[in-house]
Amino acid sequence: MILDCLRNVFRVSKPPSFHPVPCQVPRMLVTIPQLLNPDQVERLYRRLQQADWQAGSATAGPLASQVKDNEQLAQDSALGQELAQEILAALAASPVFMAAALPLKVLPPRFNRYRGGGRYGDHIDRAVFTVPDSPHRIRSDLSATVFLSAPEDYDGGELVIHDSYGEQRVKLPAGDMVLYPGTSLHRVEPVSRGARLASFFWVQSLVREDAQRSLLWQLDGAIGELHGDLDPGHPALAGLTGVYHNLLRRWAQT
Repeated sequence: MILDCLRNVFRVSKPPSFHPVPCQVPRMLVTIPQLLNPDQVERLYRRLQQADWQAGSATAGPLASQVKDNEQLAQDSALGQELAQEILAALAASPVFMAAALPLKVLPPRFNRYRGGGRYGDHIDRAVFTVPDSPHRIRSDLSATVFLSAPEDYDGGELVIHDSYGEQRVKLPAGDMVLYPGTSLHRVEPVSRGARLASFFWVQSLVREDAQRSLLWQLDGAIGELHGDLDPGHPALAGLTGVYHNLLRRWAQT
C-alpha cells in the first residue's frame, strides 16, 4: 500500500495497471513464520509435556479470571525460565521482529496450554506488567503468541483478534508467531480435541502509538522493495531512509 504511494510520488517502475491509491495506516498484525525452527519446536514441545501446569486463572485479574480457562507454567518455574531464554534469543535473531516491534523491553515469555474445552473469552491485556523478581515494569504496546502445537493436532484454539477490519482468526503452524497491538480485544476459542501449547509475552516498543509504529513498519518494507526498483545510488532511497530515521527519532521514547 505505502509502496504504491511512494511509486506514485517518485514515478518509478509503475505497472501498466497502476492507479494512485490513498495512503492508509491499518492496525498492525504481523505474522513471523518459523521464529523457531522444527528442532527447537520439537524440543520445547517435548519438555513442556513433562511440565507442572497450574490453573491460568490464578494469574488473571478479577474480570479476566471469569473468562479464562487454561493452564500456565508458574512464573517462577525453572523450566519456563529456561525455555523463555530460547525464545528471547530467537526474537533477537529475527529481523522481522526487530523491524515490526522496534522493541525497547520484552517481558520474559510465558507458556500456556489449552485442552478439554479450555478457552479464554474476550479480553484486553493488562496495560503494565511487572518483570518478575525485579522493580522494573513493561508497558504492553504489543502482544505476541508463538504457536508450539501443530494446527492439525488440536481442534479449535484459534486466536481471534478484533480490529478495524473485523475479526482476524489466527491459527499458525508450530514455530510461527503473531504480533498484534496490546490494545486489541481478543480471545482464544475453546479447544475441543488435543492440546494447544503456546508461548506468549508482551513488548514495550520504542514507538508507543500503534499508528506511528505501523507507518514505520510499512515504510521500512517499502524502502526494502524499492531497492529492487531503483539503482542503489538513487537519491530517493537515501531520502526515504532519512525520512524513516527522522520519523523514528521524532517518535521514539527511550
